[in-house]
Amino acid sequence: MSNGFLINHRQALSEGLRDGVPIGLGYFVVSFTLGIAAKHAGLTPFQGFITSFFNNASAGEYAAFTVIAADASYLEMALITLVANARYMLMSTVLSQKFSPDTPFYHRIFVGFDVTDEIFGITVARSGKLNPFYNYGAMLVALPGWSIGTALGIMAGNVLPASAVSALSVALYGMFLAIIIPPSKEDRNVAITVVAGFILSFIAAEFFSDISAGTRTIILTVLIAGAAAVIYPVKNKS
Repeated sequence: MSNGFLINHRQALSEGLRDGVPIGLGYFVVSFTLGIAAKHAGLTPFQGFITSFFNNASAGEYAAFTVIAADASYLEMALITLVANARYMLMSTVLSQKFSPDTPFYHRIFVGFDVTDEIFGITVARSGKLNPFYNYGAMLVALPGWSIGTALGIMAGNVLPASAVSALSVALYGMFLAIIIPPSKEDRNVAITVVAGFILSFIAAEFFSDISAGTRTIILTVLIAGAAAVIYPVKNKS
């Protein structure tokens, strides 16, 4: 292994660490509120840490904690997590095209282990072929921030009074509003889909309460996303 090869890896790792710092700090704050939801689901701080370490996904974890709290089946938990995290398979496919053809397969596996919206964003923005050590640098900051934040959120939920825990749990909904409002303002079709999701979720909860919350979420997600894809197809840009 040449010295230049090692220097390139060290530089990529350093740049990944640098770019991953703001991501890790943001993850810490968001996952703290996620830990409140995990506390409601009955998870211990250690269980929350492990869950967040191996499933670094806000929507997927929140969906999983919701079905856990509802005492849903393992099948429902697997399905809702798969649906909520499906976009990461597409992101991984895009990143795979940035690798050099001679990149070992295990690097592709390790990079795919922690593909998040933010890490994907900073990765695709880099020019040239993808050096996996850049992703490793970002992951070294992002994963601990997300996992430790979740564990501390559960610990805070065990110590703080019920009123404070209830107030903190609202912050998680604020995170989802921050996710859906900007694209809804920019795209009328997204706004219509979001509103339809709210309305149909309310109707389903009112008239199909005999169906578990996890199953309702899976059915609505597939139906609404499928209908939106048919009604509002994304046009290919030539």
